[in-house]
Amino acid sequence: MNDTTPETTKLSWWRRLSGGLKRTSSSLGAAVADLVTKRKLDRAMLEDIEDVLLRADLGTEVAARIAAAVGVGRYDKSISADDVKSVVATEVEKVLVAVAKPLVIDETKRPFVILVVGVNGSGKTTTIGKLASKLSAEGRKVMLAAGDTFRAAAIEQLKIWGERTGSPVIAGAQGSDSASLAFNALTAARDGKLDVLLVDTAGRLQNKAELMNELEKVVRVIKKVDGSAPHAVLLVLDATVGQNALSQVEAFHRSADVTGLVMTKLDGTARGGILVALAEKHQLPVHFIGVGEGIDDLAPFTARDFAQAIAGIES
Repeated sequence: MNDTTPETTKLSWWRRLSGGLKRTSSSLGAAVADLVTKRKLDRAMLEDIEDVLLRADLGTEVAARIAAAVGVGRYDKSISADDVKSVVATEVEKVLVAVAKPLVIDETKRPFVILVVGVNGSGKTTTIGKLASKLSAEGRKVMLAAGDTFRAAAIEQLKIWGERTGSPVIAGAQGSDSASLAFNALTAARDGKLDVLLVDTAGRLQNKAELMNELEKVVRVIKKVDGSAPHAVLLVLDATVGQNALSQVEAFHRSADVTGLVMTKLDGTARGGILVALAEKHQLPVHFIGVGEGIDDLAPFTARDFAQAIAGIES
């Protein structure tokens, strides 16, 4: 029997997702269970529930909305942890439905240029490799540009992903000009009639202004070759940074006009709710989430699955 039917693939992803979000759902679940077993629902309990949600980084608006929804029709009654989980899942899903959007490759744009931005350590280069793998598996011809020219490790890592996925890699020496490299890569991808060009970028935040100026220069140079490019600007965020992710979105959105988000390392934090806070505040499309290092641990984002996994509801 074939073990890779869509159903088994979905089930294995659900297991990875719920396993990856276990830290978040466990800390939420344990705190909620602790609260609801002690007393009947009252204003103080709702405030405690709101605090628990805030500690999971769900954001003030969402936490207040969930707490209010928990209170509807339940005052002075006993409430179970499962009741609260159910409300959490429902309310979180409402926030996420609007942003759960797939990354669409416009076939009329060849190459379709994807600029990938984010701070060092967010999982940018690995995400590019995983995306190259997915796009190649769909039959697309992909090129990678090692635009993070400051880190020799990033250049080498991208070359390895290129070999793995059978994708050509345009790279320069460490310290070379990243805008020139992007220009050369786009010219080569166009001449080679490739479908997708994935461009890595530097992510040093020691001097934010310098980094953002450099990003703006890369975008300007890409536009000289193709006025409609970059066609997608993906910001890769590390879930473990919690509230810092909000300021990263603001900084990168100003400089590179971010079109969508990829959130990595959701398996490494009890604060996976930051994705919900981001969705509520910025309403940028969330294309992919990552819950591990494996090539299949980056998957398209679905609101319902994420909401149930974060609430700790078994599927």
